[in-house]
Amino acid sequence: MRRPPLDLSLYLVTDTRLCGDRGVAATVAAAVKGGVSAVQLRDPDADDRTLYALGQTVQAELAGTGVPLIVNNRVDVAVRLGADGVHLGQQDLSPTIARRRLGPRAYVGLSVSRPEQLAHVPDGVDHLGVGPVFAQSTKPDADTPLGLDGLARIVRASPLPCVAIGGIGVSRAAAVQASGADGIAVVSAVCGQPDPEAAARSLIRILRQEIPA
Repeated sequence: MRRPPLDLSLYLVTDTRLCGDRGVAATVAAAVKGGVSAVQLRDPDADDRTLYALGQTVQAELAGTGVPLIVNNRVDVAVRLGADGVHLGQQDLSPTIARRRLGPRAYVGLSVSRPEQLAHVPDGVDHLGVGPVFAQSTKPDADTPLGLDGLARIVRASPLPCVAIGGIGVSRAAAVQASGADGIAVVSAVCGQPDPEAAARSLIRILRQEIPA
């Protein structure tokens, strides 16, 4: 039996460099206070041992909040941590294998950057990360930006919930939400800000249409 669908509304992807002296765990703790609904642990430069140790510190901050921890790519680390799930790229481990290793109650996300990839999403994937929507600097090897129209086309055609990612901040959050995406994923819009809690809260207020973008 699988878990209820993941709350994708404000999905934080960590960036160790952008978190700076504050550190990833403290940034996550502040962002969750501001309204982040899910956290993806991502550090492509860390080895498995380092990422595992980092994951433990983040888990300690998330304990009791109800906010799930998703691990980017590293299924082995996710298994060791007992994380809530993984997010995989098109060139990463097969989602089918990840599902087998993590079990039915884990969340498995998959990145999609082109409409034709929807035809090849295997069973066992829970949601899609769609992007990059706009140009961004946190993932140098990302595909060409989709733009809002490209995002909307994928969202309309997708059989699964979609979280949009790539260059999304306070000035673009409302437009991305209007595309039909189930949520937005952010990196620098929270990790790179002097007050991650306030940054997350501003995004949430925009998504809830409490303040204009």
